Amino acid sequence: MATATAPRSETRSDEEIQRDVLAEMKWDARVQPNEIGVAVKDGVVTLTGFVDSYTKRWAAEEAAHRVRGVKAVANDVEVRLSSSTERSDPDIAAAATRALEWDAFVPIDKLDVTVSKGWVTLKGEVEWQFQKEDAERVVRRLSGVRGVTNLIMVKPRLTAADLKQKIEQALVRSVETDAERITVEVQGTKVILKGTVKSYAEKQEAERAAWSAPGVTSVDNRITISYS
Repeated sequence: MATATAPRSETRSDEEIQRDVLAEMKWDARVQPNEIGVAVKDGVVTLTGFVDSYTKRWAAEEAAHRVRGVKAVANDVEVRLSSSTERSDPDIAAAATRALEWDAFVPIDKLDVTVSKGWVTLKGEVEWQFQKEDAERVVRRLSGVRGVTNLIMVKPRLTAADLKQKIEQALVRSVETDAERITVEVQGTKVILKGTVKSYAEKQEAERAAWSAPGVTSVDNRITISYS
C-alpha cells in the first residue's frame, strides 16, 4: 500500500524557471510569448516588452506567478495601444462605470472611478475582498485601459469576535474540514489559521472558508498537514 508523503522543497535554477515561465505563457491563450521577454535572477522574474492591452500585461504576470520556484515578479511590460484601441479618458470612465454597474458582485454606489491618460484608479469601500478583486478584474479587461490602481478599502461591519465566530461556524458546516483540529485568530481584518489537518484539500478548504467571511483582507494559513 502506497503512503502519501509531504512534498519536498526543491531549489530550481534560474534557467529552469525561465524555461517554464516561457512555456506557461505559451500555454495561456491570452498571452503572445513573442511579445514578452523573460529574465530570471535568484528566482525573481523580470518581464519586459510591449503589448497592446492591459489584459495581456496582467496575464503575463499571472502566468509567471504560477510557475514553481518563482519568488517574485517585476512586471516592466509596457502597454502600447494601437490607434483602433485608443480611447479618451471620458470614454474609458463611462465604460468602467457601466461594466461595474453590470457586475452583480460590485456595489457601484460605494465606488469612485478616476481615469487619467488611460490609467484607471478605483476608490471606495466594500465588505468583501472578492468584491475588491472583482472590481479590478472587470475594469482591466476594458479596451483602452493602460493600467489599474486599486485603492478600494475592505471594511467589515463585524467586530473581530463576530468575524472569528462566523469563520468557525463555516468550518463546522463544511464537510471537508475537521473544525476541531483548526484554530482561528483574527487581528483586525487579518485571519490566522493554525492546526493540523490530514490533507492539502482540507487546508485549502479552511482558507476558502476564511476568505468567504465579510471584511477579511488577508489570510495567513499556518495549518500543517499530517499524513499519519
